[in-house]
Amino acid sequence: MNIYVGNLAYTTRDQDLEQLFSSFGEVSSARVIMDRESNRSKGFGFVEMENKSDGDRAIQELDGRDFQGRNLKVNEARPREARPPRRDSW
Repeated sequence: MNIYVGNLAYTTRDQDLEQLFSSFGEVSSARVIMDRESNRSKGFGFVEMENKSDGDRAIQELDGRDFQGRNLKVNEARPREARPPRRDSW
């Protein structure tokens, strides 16, 4: 199950997310999304959990919870929308 985690502190790293979610079950991956140019967190990430029921429980218990001074926004990740290719303006 793929889970979206929003409103993360900019200091949150992959290991922090993995540790937070591992108390609910096995975490396959945890990734904070970083800006390519500044290498700074974009304030959200994704956690992949092995078991859907563990993921559902994590969503229910962590949504709105304070983590590193921020109230998390946690829900099941939706598939990424198709977007036209990016064009760099020159």
